[in-house]
Amino acid sequence: MNINVQTKSGLPIYEQIERQIKEMIVSGKLKEGEMLPSIRALAADSKISVITVKRAYEDLEKEGMIYSVQGKGFYVDNPDLQYMQEKKTLGLEEKLSSWVDEAKASGMSRQEALDMLGILWD
Repeated sequence: MNINVQTKSGLPIYEQIERQIKEMIVSGKLKEGEMLPSIRALAADSKISVITVKRAYEDLEKEGMIYSVQGKGFYVDNPDLQYMQEKKTLGLEEKLSSWVDEAKASGMSRQEALDMLGILWD
């Protein structure tokens, strides 16, 4: 599994791991029942602390994304992908709402905002 950790991103490393694994599960790159690398193996491959990987795995397990089998390891669970997508959409709506509020406050017109969005989209 290829996890890309950026120490200067400002986002805690355990959150980077969680986000990347979630994305792999939601996109289907990781399938239900597929075994994840051991905590020690992922830590060694990514050159990060075992404690950091353990925290990421524990958080993912609490969210129902993965599950553990004592003495065997961690596996991809069968998460509610529709719920995950809805949660992601809600987060985007919140960010866009904040952006729209800032654009309005700066005096930007609707058309200017749509043009900016179009440019950024492309």
